[in-house]
Amino acid sequence: MKKDLLILGFIVLIIVIIVNGTEFQTVDEYYLTHIDDIREDSQTVFISINCSEIYANWDMLDDNIKNSGYLPKDGVILDKTEYVLREGDTVFDVLNRAVRYNKIQMEYQGADMNIYNSVYIQGINYLYEFDCGELSGWLYKVNGEFPKYGCSSYVLKDGDIIEWIYTCELGQEYNLF
Repeated sequence: MKKDLLILGFIVLIIVIIVNGTEFQTVDEYYLTHIDDIREDSQTVFISINCSEIYANWDMLDDNIKNSGYLPKDGVILDKTEYVLREGDTVFDVLNRAVRYNKIQMEYQGADMNIYNSVYIQGINYLYEFDCGELSGWLYKVNGEFPKYGCSSYVLKDGDIIEWIYTCELGQEYNLF
């Protein structure tokens, strides 16, 4: 009997030590914790998110957004930040990791939900399409160019620079057309 209690006590002690000494994380928590582990041999990309164009079109901006407190005074939602590039990463993959890591709200429509077969970004930081006029919404550039296809179709390469910008004139203010 004493021997059984001693063995049971020993097992409980081992379990307590293991549980206290182990950090339990979900897969998402693990990857978000290690998102910025850039090593010398890492391939990387840069991403920024900017909505400063709304200030040039303030009169068109929805009143609820003006008073929401979500708009940064300088329009910079995310400064240019470096992230590790994983094999096969698309513009959407890096955006998704960046907003999750920085706790920036984002809403999107899946590739299977539209005719373009690519993810469509509806809103970032509570700034949505049509909030600053009927031609407003989110666009992206890679290395200064506006790609002609969706963000989940653009596969990145080492050193690419991604810029997410909010347009109020369907990109005309950026000479897109």
